[in-house]
Amino acid sequence: MKWVTREKARVDRIACPWLISRFIDKEPTFLFVPTSQVMQVAEREGAIPYDVPNVELGHHGERCSFDAFLDKYKLTDPALQALATIVRGADTDARQLTQESSGLYALATGFQAIAVDDHDNMAKQFPAYDALYAYCRVAGVRRA
Repeated sequence: MKWVTREKARVDRIACPWLISRFIDKEPTFLFVPTSQVMQVAEREGAIPYDVPNVELGHHGERCSFDAFLDKYKLTDPALQALATIVRGADTDARQLTQESSGLYALATGFQAIAVDDHDNMAKQFPAYDALYAYCRVAGVRRA
């Protein structure tokens, strides 16, 4: 499937492609375009828009796009739910939501600064999300 969002991704627009590629779509194509072109490109390319206003897979209230993906695709893994809270804090003004959220925001900002483009940014950040997911799995085991 094709997925389209705004260019110059940082937190949610990298976390969502990670989630898509790991749990939803084994051969995704990601398109990053100027904000004003997302819906036009979605229609033209038959792509699913995300993390833009007024779409199903976007922010709703205090919840971010990552949360919307978990809901739509019924991903109930407790580690993904914990990761969603970290992402939500990093992607919104609620950086205090988890102790990890501020660190994720800092890392995502740094990766955005050193990446050549959004696809390079994804390649650089996906290992960080793999590690955060593993951390959430281990932390969940310890809490049980």
